[in-house]
Amino acid sequence: MTRRRRNMIDTRCGLRCEGCSYRETCSCGGCIATNGRPFHGKCPVAACCQEKGYEHCGECPEIPCRMLSDYSSDPEHGDNPPGARIRQCKKWAEK
Repeated sequence: MTRRRRNMIDTRCGLRCEGCSYRETCSCGGCIATNGRPFHGKCPVAACCQEKGYEHCGECPEIPCRMLSDYSSDPEHGDNPPGARIRQCKKWAEK
């Protein structure tokens, strides 16, 4: 993977870490940098992706799987706008 690409992709699920307040307050580097254990602990989406050998969910033929869809649409911590991380993974997969 090129350095530029490594800097562009910081999570497995497509959630963008740039501007995340947890990055500073919890010293979180995103799930790729923390090997699937961001600030909140082990992430099942990251674990699934890593177990399958994918860099991110966009490489998985099942996108969007139920787990990623549930994360994306969680009423409290989901995407704004809805589905943003799924679209991001698909963009990464196109490149």
